[in-house]
Amino acid sequence: MKKFLPFLLLVFVFGLSFAQKPLDELLDQYNSQSISYISVEELRMLQLNDTVLILDAREPEEFQTSHINTSIHVGFNNFSMEEKQLQKLDKNLPVVVYCSVGIRSEKIGEKLKKAGFTNIKNLYGGIFAWKNKGYPVVDSTGNETENVHAFSKHWSKYLHGGNPMY
Repeated sequence: MKKFLPFLLLVFVFGLSFAQKPLDELLDQYNSQSISYISVEELRMLQLNDTVLILDAREPEEFQTSHINTSIHVGFNNFSMEEKQLQKLDKNLPVVVYCSVGIRSEKIGEKLKKAGFTNIKNLYGGIFAWKNKGYPVVDSTGNETENVHAFSKHWSKYLHGGNPMY
C-alpha cells in the first residue's frame, strides 16, 4: 500500500500536466486583451437586432464548413485591409471579429483598430463557444449545420457542441 500511494500521486500529477487548460487561461496566455471581449450571448442579441457587423477571421476551409450567419469572411493568413469589402465599411460600425476560440480574431481586431475602426470586439471563445451554447451556424450553402471546423484535434477539445471537422 505504501508503494501504491506514491505511484497514484505520480499518475495524478502527470495527468494534470497534460490536462486541457480552461479557456480563460488559454486566452490569457495568447491574448493581450487589446481588443475587448464580447460574450456569445451579447453577440446573439446584437445579431438578432441586426446591429452589428460580424467578421470571421478563420481560413476559407473553416468558413466553408460553417460560420455564424451574416458573418463576412476576412481570413487570417491572407487578411488585408485592402480588400474592397473592408474598404467600403463604415469604420464607426460595431464590429465583432471571431475565429475558433478568440486568438486569431484579436490579431485581426488589432489590424482593424490600426486602420481606424473604432468599435471592435473579439468574440470570447469564438465559434466554439457560440456552438457550445447551441447557437446556429451555417455551411457554405447557407444551410444550418452541426459541423464546425475544429482546426486540429488539439483545438477540438474546446468544442463541446456540434461535430468537429478537420
